[in-house]
Amino acid sequence: MIRLTKIGKNKFLLPKTGNMRVDAVVYLSEKLFRDFQEGEALEQLKNAATLPGVYGVVIGMPDIHSGFGLPIGGVMATRVEDGVISAGGVGMDINCGVRLLSTSIPADELDKRFLRKLMDAIEDRIPTGIGKGSRHGNLYKSHFKEIVQRGAIKLIEMGYGREEDLECIEENGCLDGADIAAVSDEAVSRGNQLATLGGGNHFIDLGVVEDIYNEKLAEVFGLKKGTLSIMIHTGSRGFGHQICTDYTRIMVNTAPRYGIDLPDKGLACVPISSAEGRQYYKAMCCGVNFAFANRQLITYDVREAFREVFNRDDDELGLDLVYDVAHNIAKFETHFNRRLLIHRKGATRALPPGHPSNPKKYMETGHPAIIPGSMGTASYVVVGTELARETFFSINHGAGRVLSRGAARKEISQQEFESAMADILYNTRNYKKVLDEAPQAYKDIDEVVNTLSEIGITRKIAKLRPLGVIKGEGD
Repeated sequence: MIRLTKIGKNKFLLPKTGNMRVDAVVYLSEKLFRDFQEGEALEQLKNAATLPGVYGVVIGMPDIHSGFGLPIGGVMATRVEDGVISAGGVGMDINCGVRLLSTSIPADELDKRFLRKLMDAIEDRIPTGIGKGSRHGNLYKSHFKEIVQRGAIKLIEMGYGREEDLECIEENGCLDGADIAAVSDEAVSRGNQLATLGGGNHFIDLGVVEDIYNEKLAEVFGLKKGTLSIMIHTGSRGFGHQICTDYTRIMVNTAPRYGIDLPDKGLACVPISSAEGRQYYKAMCCGVNFAFANRQLITYDVREAFREVFNRDDDELGLDLVYDVAHNIAKFETHFNRRLLIHRKGATRALPPGHPSNPKKYMETGHPAIIPGSMGTASYVVVGTELARETFFSINHGAGRVLSRGAARKEISQQEFESAMADILYNTRNYKKVLDEAPQAYKDIDEVVNTLSEIGITRKIAKLRPLGVIKGEGD
């Protein structure tokens, strides 16, 4: 049995043993530690710590749970000169991420009937569920190469958003290095899912800014207590999934050529400097840019729905982009005066005030980091601090599951689900279609967020409460 040793408040050590090249550190509150039953996730952290060129420590966030190769809520840094890149270390849904929009609309102006009308207008425009195609099919047919190589920048040039949106997207909406030549024809064929939400834990959340913890920073971020907020959580859809599938297979087959003994297929990897490693990075960047474009197009459609239902223009409604963060990605960054490749899987970047990679708008505050809860619980906006240096400026990306999808469907009754959802509206008429996303399937978001804020790695800025949630059916 793998045992964790407490080394500080909310901080536990998985010491280097056997083939591990570095220690692993997991951030858990006392309650999360008592309830922790993620032996498989710890085994995955241990496996990641054996990979060539791994640097510092391998990290598990408070929302950690088992995933494909690297656990969800996992952070792994590898040295550029002799380290590896892992498709499974990024995950199937490349650049799954979340963006937050603020509004000028008092949430108490919306009764249930009006909120339902608004949700219907959004869903009329944005396909939800597994395998759905896009209503923006013309973009796939005519501009797909440019979109995956230039991301949200291309869409803004075409009029699908505001110029100022780009400053409020991680990497300004385009990760350099994308080359569609590195992407398989099969992956490209799945690019028709641009501007779709997908299923599983993806959502569009209409909520209210319920609490403000830092008035000054909340004002900078455009968040005002009592106003309506919009969160969009989705990624690269089938396009990114196919890229991960393709390159995991390639890495499994070629790792032995580089003398790499893989501890698990999900951690298949190759040297960063290898031909296969360079090709994966180019393809991954395409997936990243697809996801930025996906969320940008969904934002365009959401803004259109708001204008129609409210019969007001943007100046009155607000609908300003607060920030867009990725949480499945690998990026070249400098930490501790070393050039590293940071794999974040189910982990969010959170830069402190003054960090040169912050957008100008947020240079003095640090950029907002958005942490969604479940469909029936709160979400948070936080900022990172200098203490986040120890996590490679990474934090948790959500609440983290405590029940698998299958277990949730078996164990949670209709009464329990409806009680947890209370008066929150959701778009699916049959509760069984989203039972695996019930609030009970997730950890306590307050406990998870407080784990890092209590030790100064993050500062809480605002708390958002859901009013209506749009989800797609399917895993």
